[in-house]
Amino acid sequence: MSDLTGKAAIITGASRGIGAAAARELAKRGASVVLAARSSDEIIRIAGEISATGGKAIAYTCDVSRYYDVVDTVKICREEFGGLDILVNNAGVIEPIARLGESDPEDWAEVVDINLMGVYHGLRAVLPGMEAQGSGTIVNISSGAATSALEGWSHYCATKAAVLSLTRCTDLEYRGKGIQVVGLSPGTVATEMQVAIKASGINPVSELDPSVHIPTEWVAQAIAWLCEGAAADYLGTDVSLRAEDVRTAIGLPTS
Repeated sequence: MSDLTGKAAIITGASRGIGAAAARELAKRGASVVLAARSSDEIIRIAGEISATGGKAIAYTCDVSRYYDVVDTVKICREEFGGLDILVNNAGVIEPIARLGESDPEDWAEVVDINLMGVYHGLRAVLPGMEAQGSGTIVNISSGAATSALEGWSHYCATKAAVLSLTRCTDLEYRGKGIQVVGLSPGTVATEMQVAIKASGINPVSELDPSVHIPTEWVAQAIAWLCEGAAADYLGTDVSLRAEDVRTAIGLPTS
């Protein structure tokens, strides 16, 4: 697969889970990838693995809650790979899970800084350059929580709802300028986040059997599929990986 050959991508939250899988998948399809995360050791290791198998990848330490960290990441991508074509806004957290009356205001605000402000920072940092070149694809990792109320997840639901609104607003402002913006709602995925959810014992999601969670590689394939052109059919919306027609189009199992 080489449908992304010549493209340069930034993936936030790339030290594990969906972000790490997406970095591997996009690189396998020919993209040059910047892995961005706070965990330097992990992104350096993963970038090294990608490079060792013939891919193009570099690691850059970035805290998405800090705008100028993201600006610097964009600068590095352009310097190292000659441009920027794809942004995957993946970085996100759900801990600590707590009912509103028991939540810590500082912890709640930190989730907002990462899950919402981090996406805004990514958008703000890449949009001027993408507008100037007249092209670009942005995938915001969303969730069913964007349109649902789940006990103990007020911070996560609120931030994912805000990200969906950002996806809609960005599409409204930039579709006519050649920029494709889409959200991806993957459903429950086998990541460390699910371990924390299970341990919380709060709301029905914590009661799910781990066997129902889809692998990160499926989400990575969905991201690559959107970046290869499918995003044009879903601009300004959240694509649900639970939908059978979407899975069929990607080539994933439907049951």
